[in-house]
Amino acid sequence: MKKIAVVFASASLMALAACGEKPANETANASNAVVENVVENAVNAADNAANAADNAANAANAANVAENAANAK
Repeated sequence: MKKIAVVFASASLMALAACGEKPANETANASNAVVENVVENAVNAADNAANAADNAANAANAANVAENAANAK
């Protein structure tokens, strides 16, 4: 929820800049950094979810290998 608020806040600052208002460079840079961090965090979350899915698949495969070995006896 906080990330969404930050994104809206940064979008508001950018809208002000587009309307002729010029926020300080520090504010604009900080706003851009926040947006970049939000995007980077989203990418990392997607990577983590993919890794979790891979780990689950590997665990399922290991279970199948163990079951197949038990059945082969």
